[in-house]
Amino acid sequence: MKAHGRQAEAGCCPNKEVPELSLLMWFDFWMSVAFAVFVWTRRDGSARFYAGMAVGVAGLALWALARIQLGKSFSVTAQARALVTTGLYSKIRNPIYFFAGVGYLGLLVAWGKWMALPVFLAIYSFQLLRARKEAAVLEEAFGDEYRLYRAQTWF
Repeated sequence: MKAHGRQAEAGCCPNKEVPELSLLMWFDFWMSVAFAVFVWTRRDGSARFYAGMAVGVAGLALWALARIQLGKSFSVTAQARALVTTGLYSKIRNPIYFFAGVGYLGLLVAWGKWMALPVFLAIYSFQLLRARKEAAVLEEAFGDEYRLYRAQTWF
C-alpha cells in the first residue's frame, strides 16, 4: 500500500514504531461477519434475502479491503499519520464507513427485520460525525493537499 503525501508532524513520530493492526482492531468487522452468519441461518429463500446478502457480503468485502489499504494509518481515534489516496481511497474519502454501512444495510434487508433500522441509522449517524472529525484532523495536518484530495473524491 502506498500513501501519498507527507507524514503529519503531529501524527506518529518517525523514531517510533507504529503498532501493527491487531485482531482487536478488527473487532467491529468480525462482529459484522458474525451478524452475516446469523442472518444466513435465518434465510427464507426470497429474492429480498439473496439480494440483501449479495449487497451485504460485497459491502463487508470492500470494507475489509479499505481497512487493509489504509494499513498503518488506521486508528480508532482521529489521527493524521499519512494521507492515503490510492486504491478505494482514490475515489472515496471514507470507504471504511461507506462500505460498512452498505454491508450492514444489505444484511438488514436480507434479515427482513425492519425494527433494527433505527439502530442502524443511529450508529451510522455516529459514524458520519466521526468522519467529520477525521476530516478536520486531516485538513489541519495536511492543509491544501487534503483540501485538493477532498475536492476530487466522494464522501
